[in-house]
Amino acid sequence: MSELNLTDVAKSYGPVDVLKNINLDIEQGELIVFVGPSGCGKSTLLRMIAGLEKITGGTLEIEGQVMNDVPPAQRGIAMVFQSYALYPHMTVRENMAFALKIAKMPATEIDAAVERAAQILQLDPFLDRLPKALSGGQRQRVAIGRAIVRDPKVYLFDEPLSNLDAALRVATRIEIARLKEAMPDSTMIYVTHDQVEAMTLASRIVVLANKGIAQVGTPLELYETPDNEFVAQFIGSPSMNLLPGKVTGTGAMTTVELASGGIAVSAVPTDENDLGKQVKIGVRPEDFATTDDSAILTGIVDFTEALGEVTLLYFEKNPEGDAAIAKLPGVQRDMRGQTVSVTAAPEKVHLFHNGVSMRM
Repeated sequence: MSELNLTDVAKSYGPVDVLKNINLDIEQGELIVFVGPSGCGKSTLLRMIAGLEKITGGTLEIEGQVMNDVPPAQRGIAMVFQSYALYPHMTVRENMAFALKIAKMPATEIDAAVERAAQILQLDPFLDRLPKALSGGQRQRVAIGRAIVRDPKVYLFDEPLSNLDAALRVATRIEIARLKEAMPDSTMIYVTHDQVEAMTLASRIVVLANKGIAQVGTPLELYETPDNEFVAQFIGSPSMNLLPGKVTGTGAMTTVELASGGIAVSAVPTDENDLGKQVKIGVRPEDFATTDDSAILTGIVDFTEALGEVTLLYFEKNPEGDAAIAKLPGVQRDMRGQTVSVTAAPEKVHLFHNGVSMRM
């Protein structure tokens, strides 16, 4: 059972804390994705798991064994880096077999392991080519194959697609998803700054912020029920609109009067103690719809972006300095400079008080 457990894990460089109070249990067969803003410590955490960075506090366990002081080579972990780090003078076959030869594995076992990995990654036609004869996506697959042949307990991916162009990123992301399907019992931890990678690949996403974990959940849990304003705005593109208001009606449906004058109704239940609370309502741009009736927001469209399948409307800032974005289906023509009213269904309206979801 390839279970990995982080308990009160911390990392500091002298007096500077980078990570603290990291508690996370990863089950066998999961593909966990670490996301967060630049500098949040996601790559540092991955390197601590790999043994490339020393753990300052807490414990790391793999299959119940404490790994804090175990050398990287003995942790049963394989890591795929941002750079391919292939040996240019070796063929694909030789690159994939190199670590096994160093470990003095019998030649027949090495050949079998390389052939198996090549089949999984569809590298069979390229085994006798040098890296310079491969595309960027094929080179990254070779780097992944070099990890597969070692049959590790845990696979670590550190932004493996960041060096690829947009089209190759999509193709290689699909290949990684298929790789996971072909290896359902393998445990993988994946670091990325790309939300699409996180949302499409992950069993669960770990959002890192402010030196710790902001929320852990499935992609849909983070999208539909963010625990706090940070996760609400970090997950989703464009990010969730947050508009200030005050609770004016409580019960199964909560009424909020916005500072801009609009009215929002939310399916987040509240009681009399919440009456008068200063809150922020959160609405994702794609959950807005135009209306002629009671509106959450009425404003002048300052700018539009027609993307074909959708059109983004950027509203002028209101007197409180708040801006908002609506994502409407199809091509919406000639809306710049117009006054537009938008609303959202109550179940799509989130409420936050002091930065924390009132749904919790």
